[in-house]
Amino acid sequence: MSSVLTSGIDNTYDTPGRRTPLVTGGHNYSAVTRMVSRISEEAQPTVWWIAMGIAVPLLIMFVSLIGHLFLTGVGVWGNMSPVFWAWPIVNFVFWVGIGHAGTLISAILFLFRQNWRTSINRAAEAMTIFAVVCAGTFPGIHVGRAWLAFWLTPYPSLNLWMWPQFRSPLLWDVFAVGTYASVSLVFWYMGMIPDLATFRDRSKTKWRRMIYGILCLGWSGSSRHWMRYEKAYAILAALATPLVLSVHTVVSFDFAVSQLPGWHTTIFPPYFVAGAIFSGFGMVLTLLIPVRAIYNLKDLITPRHLENMCKIILATGSMVGLAYITEFYMAWYSQNPNEYFTFVNRAFGPYWWAYWIMFTCNVISPQVFWFRIFRQNVILMWIVTIFVNIGMWFERFVITVTSLSRDFLPSSWGYFQPTWVDIGMLVGSFGLFTTLFCLFCKYLPIVAISEVKGVMSQHAHDEHRHEHGHSH
Repeated sequence: MSSVLTSGIDNTYDTPGRRTPLVTGGHNYSAVTRMVSRISEEAQPTVWWIAMGIAVPLLIMFVSLIGHLFLTGVGVWGNMSPVFWAWPIVNFVFWVGIGHAGTLISAILFLFRQNWRTSINRAAEAMTIFAVVCAGTFPGIHVGRAWLAFWLTPYPSLNLWMWPQFRSPLLWDVFAVGTYASVSLVFWYMGMIPDLATFRDRSKTKWRRMIYGILCLGWSGSSRHWMRYEKAYAILAALATPLVLSVHTVVSFDFAVSQLPGWHTTIFPPYFVAGAIFSGFGMVLTLLIPVRAIYNLKDLITPRHLENMCKIILATGSMVGLAYITEFYMAWYSQNPNEYFTFVNRAFGPYWWAYWIMFTCNVISPQVFWFRIFRQNVILMWIVTIFVNIGMWFERFVITVTSLSRDFLPSSWGYFQPTWVDIGMLVGSFGLFTTLFCLFCKYLPIVAISEVKGVMSQHAHDEHRHEHGHSH
């Protein structure tokens, strides 16, 4: 692996005038194909089996707890008066936020022609789908009567009173997250078609050849197929791009359209979107750093990729920190006693510990990425991304629980404490996510083979021009 470490997104050069390659190690096209394909073709390493051994029991526990909830009722949660919204909604917003990085890496960076996305976009897109699956579980079960969830769908009915209440933010979530999930799923699948055909052609068993042959939709690699594919991919990228902004904006409306101090603020939509991209990139790095080491993909997922993602985490983390400070400033400047009390209570009330965990993890820990030496230390990078994930969960907890636990009447104040079911469902949702991601690593291409080869050919073309004295 090349020892050269890079320094930026747009200005990354190993020698003056030469951009650092996005694929190191001097690999040719067939070597890249073998490097990615062998992950699915060969036996999985011990670490994969350990991860599945932990994740599958947690998934079984998650499903069992949902069944327990249905049989017993929502009283198994710690939700109480006045904290009627608690961990279920916190987990929902957390997982929706995790799902933001995949579409941003794939769609927005694709439209801006940022080639460094190619080695990380496939895993990030998969993470988006799996995070949305986890997120979608919680709204379905926290309304109490999950078997009536079809009421949220505006299906043709003579009983018009059964139609959804379109003024309810819960319904806005259904449309926003449903649209996001469907477009992201099609976008992810569309991008994998050439690589699935590669898996088909390399299959050594009849069943693998048949399954991958069905999944790749008869891809032959002809110029007509490539033309149609590239056009469709660009259209889907253009469709997915507004969803990155709209989905978490709509989720923020769950809070912002209420009349509750601390929630009823116009800063929530941009603040939630920045936080979602922040947590999404944190989770991408949390997953890709071990995957890169376990499957020996260090020549495809290079320090340049990791450093660029660290810079995005630094930028979005600083935006989130600015939002925290702005909220306090506006609470003071507005001279609204209820707003002022809400924010003082967040930082110095009974949940002070949650607020300062949130602030430390989200605002202070990413600041180490100002220094290049820390952006090149993979172990430190991984630790910081774990702090980011913890801090972003606590952000949703602080917004939800601290604002509700002390409302306008001191006689109705309460202190929320989660039950074992709350804790089990949070942990179990990670079991669901990890199980899906491990299966993805086993059966589907982790890295976009065809896109990486396109970047390699472009780099070779640039090298040829440089050798003949042409400027970039």
